[in-house]
Amino acid sequence: MVITLLGTGTSQGVPVIGCDCEVCRSVDFRDKRLRTSVHIQTDDLSLVIDTGPDFRQQMLRERINTLDAVLFTHEHKDHTAGLDDIRAYNFRQNRDMPVYGQQRVLDSLQRDFAYAFAEFKYPGIPQIQLHTIDEHPFSIQNTTIIPIDVLHYKLPVLGFRIGDFSYITDANYISETEMEKLKGSRVIVFDALQQEPHLSHFTLNEAVEILTRLQPEEAYLTHISHRMGLHSTINKMLPPFIRMGYDGMKIRMNKKIPV
Repeated sequence: MVITLLGTGTSQGVPVIGCDCEVCRSVDFRDKRLRTSVHIQTDDLSLVIDTGPDFRQQMLRERINTLDAVLFTHEHKDHTAGLDDIRAYNFRQNRDMPVYGQQRVLDSLQRDFAYAFAEFKYPGIPQIQLHTIDEHPFSIQNTTIIPIDVLHYKLPVLGFRIGDFSYITDANYISETEMEKLKGSRVIVFDALQQEPHLSHFTLNEAVEILTRLQPEEAYLTHISHRMGLHSTINKMLPPFIRMGYDGMKIRMNKKIPV
């Protein structure tokens, strides 16, 4: 399995429009963050979790020419707004795109992209095949996916475990029952917005505390705000097995591939 961090930024991305802080002015490419998304490639499956506003740019940058399915964590626009651009894969692969999410999320997609679900469809619109995720594990082709229930303030959000890889974004609470699903993961990508307390996201210290408890071989932080600090500075503060994620980072289960 190869995991590519397509975007590691918060809902505004980094740099933030109109901001003149040192992070937004940084020339370090690792401080340039598109909206959060991840691509997972197994032997026989190409999968994306979330299609934010930067989806097209991310897929072009990584030259991902085949896409088998899309998973959604929740319905916020910074995670769904790029769904229209699956059209390119419809045309290239000559089939509908399987899209997976909780029923509430699928309902939101049908409202936001109503033209794609209209009775009389305009030519060239996205072709989407909806699949509801409940609390049970499910499979896409030969890959089993375990949904993990977390809270984003009061909004239910899904994380996912695929084999020994787990992915949690947009969360500030995980129950003990759901935490059990993360145990034994060799690689975890985990939400850490900033250093100060936040209403709906884990802070850096909270993320480090949870990851230290879970003890994966490797952990990477995502959904990072410009308020977190410079990538190079924060990385030096972290335990050896935890690193800041950055856009374009590729992770094998035991080995990070240089960009």
